[in-house]
Amino acid sequence: MSTSDFIHLHVHTEYSLLDGAIRLDDLIHKAESYGMSAVTMTDHGTMFGALSFYKKASKAGLRPIIGCEVYVAPKSRFDKNPHDRSGGAYHLVLLAR
Repeated sequence: MSTSDFIHLHVHTEYSLLDGAIRLDDLIHKAESYGMSAVTMTDHGTMFGALSFYKKASKAGLRPIIGCEVYVAPKSRFDKNPHDRSGGAYHLVLLAR
């Protein structure tokens, strides 16, 4: 099977609470079935599944790309006012090198 040059770099898994649905085993299987050489995990605000993801991807012969979609605080990380959007509430996808 030929390998795909395309790799998703923004993937939420079951560890991305209320935002992701795919289980790690299903993600690894799907990446393999598409002939991908690597697979990415960028859960929303958490890295709880990073170790399991790394082990499963490596065992399957896929290059694991670990990341996280983080929140960018508009003013301060201590400011919890959900109605104040003056500075904007943004997300940033970070990938480990």
